[in-house]
Amino acid sequence: MNIIITGASSGIGFETALEFSLDNKNKVVCIARSTDKLKKLFDIAIQINPDCTLLPVAFDLANDDYSLLIPFLQERLGTIDILINNAGSLINKPFLETTEADLAEMLDSNVMSHFKMIKACVPLMQSGSHIVNVGSMGGFQGSVKFPGLAAYSASKAALHTLSECLAFELADKGIKVNCLALGSAQTEMLESAFPGYESPVLAFEMGKYVADFARTGHKFFNGKVLPVAVTTP
Repeated sequence: MNIIITGASSGIGFETALEFSLDNKNKVVCIARSTDKLKKLFDIAIQINPDCTLLPVAFDLANDDYSLLIPFLQERLGTIDILINNAGSLINKPFLETTEADLAEMLDSNVMSHFKMIKACVPLMQSGSHIVNVGSMGGFQGSVKFPGLAAYSASKAALHTLSECLAFELADKGIKVNCLALGSAQTEMLESAFPGYESPVLAFEMGKYVADFARTGHKFFNGKVLPVAVTTP
């Protein structure tokens, strides 16, 4: 399978990439801004499976030129079976201290970057391809909300609705679109946002879940925003 994972340099994206790299039949393009972290990912993947095909790409989804990325994807992959939009960022700040620039940053990182990535990749997709957007329980309707995450949660809610809309728009192409509203997993982002909090779910466990869903979830779901959390609501 030909797979693209954004935000692959750490956390869930990192672990998802390693999971896919275990299968020699997969070509895994791993996109992130940090060259050093991508090199670490590549080195670990090669240690685990020397025959894997993992292609690290240093690219800023918010600011870099997609006209430079698309030819690379065409040349190295040809077609795309799975696109996992995992990249994102988080601002934890009381609402009255949150600036318009903060909200714009969240929307740019958590919505616009995925919007642009999907537009770039859809022409290389075919019937049976699967787009998985990584959302958050913070943006899931009816879930418990936390102070300081208004801008982050609002951006994730926008991504959820975008996923639902795209499932209908791309139905005639046979491309399925789903969104996983993830609860907490023990990642660098979680530790930065909530120092001292320990999640019951480890990053590698969530990464394996995301990889498994990307492989098979489109056989059962389309246009769904699925909560992935161990607590209710």
